[in-house]
Amino acid sequence: MIQMLEAKANPLLFVPKCPPVVSLQPSSTFLLNKIKNPFPPSASCSLPIKNFTITAAKRRQDPELEPPENNQPDDENTLLTEKGDEKEVDLGWLPTFPHVLTASMSNFLFGYHIGVMNGPIVSIAKDLGFEGNSFLEGLVVSIFIGGAFIGSISCGSIVDKLGCRRTFQLDTIPLILGAIVSAQAHSLDEILFGRFLVGLGIGVNTVLVPIYISEVSPTKYRGLLGTFSQIGTCIGIISSLFLAIPSENDPHWWRTLLYIASVPGIVLALGMQFSVDSPRWLCKAGRIDDAKEVISQLWGPSKVNKAIEEFQSVIRNDGADLDSSWLELLEEPHSRGGFKLHSLEVPFLYYSS
Repeated sequence: MIQMLEAKANPLLFVPKCPPVVSLQPSSTFLLNKIKNPFPPSASCSLPIKNFTITAAKRRQDPELEPPENNQPDDENTLLTEKGDEKEVDLGWLPTFPHVLTASMSNFLFGYHIGVMNGPIVSIAKDLGFEGNSFLEGLVVSIFIGGAFIGSISCGSIVDKLGCRRTFQLDTIPLILGAIVSAQAHSLDEILFGRFLVGLGIGVNTVLVPIYISEVSPTKYRGLLGTFSQIGTCIGIISSLFLAIPSENDPHWWRTLLYIASVPGIVLALGMQFSVDSPRWLCKAGRIDDAKEVISQLWGPSKVNKAIEEFQSVIRNDGADLDSSWLELLEEPHSRGGFKLHSLEVPFLYYSS
């Protein structure tokens, strides 16, 4: 209070030292107008001389909030790339597919001959003079399986000498000839002979087709391509039953059915002319260059050396189990015994159908 009274008595005694100087940079100052105050005009106010520095600095951001650089793809782009890769279709089986499809024509013939006699057997018996004889009717049907059993046993030795491709072509001879003889039969003996020839060819193919498909197919697609043999059998059975429908009204339609059976055999013989041989058999026969060419064509160039080494290793160990016998089927699993057991597949498959 005393100071306020003194200030009113003498206004000049209370002068706050506030010079109006503001420095934005150390090297430059700017003078501002004096700040007005509520005191009489004789009083003045000045700001203390202090330098205020204003600097421009780059704004720092939290690394978690910083946007990704252009050269680094974000998670969304990565996800789209992964989805795009998942949509790619694997076509590694495609080079082998035409060869597998051609070989499966043999199984189509197998299925066709299984079902071709179901419908017109009555008409056949009437035309050939053994109508009403159930034993002879059954013999005409079952002799096909007898020939198949003999053919399946002899398949292994033929394949070892000629290879799969030539064995297929050789096997078409009894298939085509047997179908034509059966179609032109005018006696019981002729149709029995024709059915037996067809059975020989079917027996060889029943063993040969799975071997060929497994040896030409890449390991990754072996199971997929191996199913075509069974698919061919099923399609053959369905086709024969469907084509036998007119035999109910036409007593001579059975001859047309047996003529049709020769067509797949011709297709098989021509198709195998353009198919490849088993690379394993080519390697075993000493045709290493041909084996490498087949592997490169079907499996890819990167598989050539590894496949040749595996084939040569198997060939060196081949023959180590020649002392196996049929009795080993009752003792323990055995590869050679399994091959022998496979020859019994034909009659079981026929009668189960």
